[in-house]
Amino acid sequence: MDVKISTDVDEWINELYECRPLSEAQVKSLCDKAREILTRESNVQAVTCPVTVCGDIHGQFYDLLELFKVGGRLPNTNYLFMGDYVDRGYHSVETVSLLVALKVRYPNRITILRGNHECRMSTQVYGFYDECLLKYGNSNVWKYFTDLFDYFPLTALVNGTIFCLHGGLSPSIDTLDHIRVLDRFQEVPHDGPISDLLWSDPEDRNGWSMSPRGAGFNFGEDVSEAFNHCNSLSLISRAHQMVMEGYNLCHGGHVITVFSAPNYCYRCGNQAGLMEVDDLGNTRLTQFEHAPSQNRNTKSKVLPDYFL
Repeated sequence: MDVKISTDVDEWINELYECRPLSEAQVKSLCDKAREILTRESNVQAVTCPVTVCGDIHGQFYDLLELFKVGGRLPNTNYLFMGDYVDRGYHSVETVSLLVALKVRYPNRITILRGNHECRMSTQVYGFYDECLLKYGNSNVWKYFTDLFDYFPLTALVNGTIFCLHGGLSPSIDTLDHIRVLDRFQEVPHDGPISDLLWSDPEDRNGWSMSPRGAGFNFGEDVSEAFNHCNSLSLISRAHQMVMEGYNLCHGGHVITVFSAPNYCYRCGNQAGLMEVDDLGNTRLTQFEHAPSQNRNTKSKVLPDYFL
């Protein structure tokens, strides 16, 4: 990385760790730099161990700082985030800006996948668009980031055996090669394999069923077991669902849900989880609590409570 660019990004990261938003011009420059990096990444991005795998953050910036306290800061810890950085929380702008800045500064140390909220439609309903208007006075920053979201990888493969994604499986996809050939550089479609990867959920009965979310599918243990066997996988790691313990293992150990937004929406009382994968591919699950209320600064940054 160019020394001048590196210095700029370091300064941006320092500002963002203090929950101070970048200027509109800085966000545009940051997104331009990130697009160059993300364009080169695969729909099934290869990730080496060790790495710490994280679930939804949803604009809970001070809880993201708690996550870094527990897991360690970059570049000392490698991270894989499985989507949903924006919406619902008070600080989506600072949260996604910091994660993208860290991606630009340490491109081989952090992987940021796309979630179902990294799209134009959801962000106009659940808070990110309104937050950008509130903090910048126009929608330009929202546009810079939502254009960038089209470049985020859909999935990742850790150590060749742990398949990571935001949502779940698709009846249109049998192998990882089917994912590799998808055209991801677009808004999330209403249906089809890309939508399924970002929206689907595991359930307790076998087979496929329609999702009550209105997008994606519910898939059973027989589906995840067959997918893992066909692709020589040991585990499917996904996010997308709030689980009270921060993580939940299901489908006979074939699928794990990791959720990293503690006390989701500042009211759910859940713990958050991380999954650490060591050099040998062994996993360790860690829980953490939400940031102490006295550490939060929401003055003049609080959005309307329409999402509660």
